[in-house]
Amino acid sequence: MLDDLMEFRWIENPEKLGERLFTFDGTTIFNLFRDYPYKLTPEQKEIFDKKNPYWAEFFKDRIYEKK
Repeated sequence: MLDDLMEFRWIENPEKLGERLFTFDGTTIFNLFRDYPYKLTPEQKEIFDKKNPYWAEFFKDRIYEKK
């Protein structure tokens, strides 16, 4: 159901090594290391975690406060 509302995708930038950017709507761009999970809505976090279990586990110690 949530996948119908938002489509997660990575944004490729070959000129910036190590930068991991992603978007749900094609307009708002998030930086994985700076913004996850702090700037995501609960729905966005749920979609991200479902599609990216490695990164969800990697950042599991970050405290997420629902907006």
